[in-house]
Amino acid sequence: MKFQNSIRIILIVFSLSLSKIQNAQESANLPNFIISPYLNEQIITFYFNDEIRIHINTPSPESFDTNRPVGLVIFALPNGNTIEQTVGKVIKEGTDWHYDIQNIGAQTRFLRKKIKDYNLIVVYLEASSKSWPYWKSHHENYIEIAKSILDYLMDCFEKFNPFIILTGHSGGGRFVFSCLDAYPEIPNNIKRICFLDSDYGYNHSYGDKLINWLNSSEDHFLSVLAYEDSLVLYNGKRIVSDTGGTWFRSRIMQRYFSKYFTFTTLDNVEFIKHFALNNRIEILLKKNPNGEILHTIQVERNGFIHTILSG
Repeated sequence: MKFQNSIRIILIVFSLSLSKIQNAQESANLPNFIISPYLNEQIITFYFNDEIRIHINTPSPESFDTNRPVGLVIFALPNGNTIEQTVGKVIKEGTDWHYDIQNIGAQTRFLRKKIKDYNLIVVYLEASSKSWPYWKSHHENYIEIAKSILDYLMDCFEKFNPFIILTGHSGGGRFVFSCLDAYPEIPNNIKRICFLDSDYGYNHSYGDKLINWLNSSEDHFLSVLAYEDSLVLYNGKRIVSDTGGTWFRSRIMQRYFSKYFTFTTLDNVEFIKHFALNNRIEILLKKNPNGEILHTIQVERNGFIHTILSG
C-alpha cells in the first residue's frame, strides 16, 4: 500500500510539473526533465499508474526548436523487454543481449538529424508484465487507460502543437490496437501508424478505421513491416500458426485495402513490397525461405527509422 501511495504522489507531482510546459516562456528547457549525458537529451521516467512505466526522451535544449511542432512517438515495448533494453547501449562482454536488439535510442538520434519540420520526442511505454497482450487481457478498461495516456501526453505538450505517431514492436502492436479501439474514428492528430512486426491483432474492423483515416488527410501515413514467420521452427515447433503471424495478418490487410486503394507491388527474391496513396501506405513483407527468426532483426536493421520516414 505504501508503494502504491508513493506512486500516486509521484504522479501528482509529475503532472503539476509537466503542466508548466504549457505556461513556460519560449524556452526549450523542459521543467523536471533531467539532462542526459548523451547529446544533452532531456529525459524523464515515471509511473503513469501502478502497472505502466513511461520514459520520455526529447531533444536537447539547444536543438529543441520551440517554433516547430512536436511529434510524439508512442513506442509500445515488445514482449519481454524493459525500457532500458529498448533504448539500447554500447555492448561490452557480459552485457545482456537484449540491449543490442533494437537500439531505438540510436535510431532516434539519426532521425533527429533527418527530420527538420518537427521536434521528435519518443515516449517509451512499458507494462509491468512486459507484455501488452497480457496487459490488455487483464484490464477490462484497457480502452479507457490507453486513451487517457494519449490525452495526458498531448495535454503535457499542448504548448508545442503536438501530434501523435503510434508504433511499437512485437506485442507492442496490441497497445496500438488498444488506442484504435478508443475511438470510433481515428483522430486527425494521429499522423502516422507503424507496425514493426506487430500487427498480430489485425482484423478488418481495424481495416475500416485505417481506410477512413488514410482517406481523411494527406498527412496520414501507414507503414507495416513483417516477415514470413509461418515458416519458422523453434525447437522443432512452429512459433505461429498459418493465420496467427504478422505475415498472414499483413497480407490480409493489404488485400482488404486493395479494394479501396490502387497498389503498386514489387516482388523479388527478398521482398514483396506494396505501395499506395503516393507511398503513404507502405507494406514491406520479407520472404523467409530458410525459416530464420527475423523478428527483432527487422528493428535492429533500422526498421524504426524506416517506418518513421516512409512516404
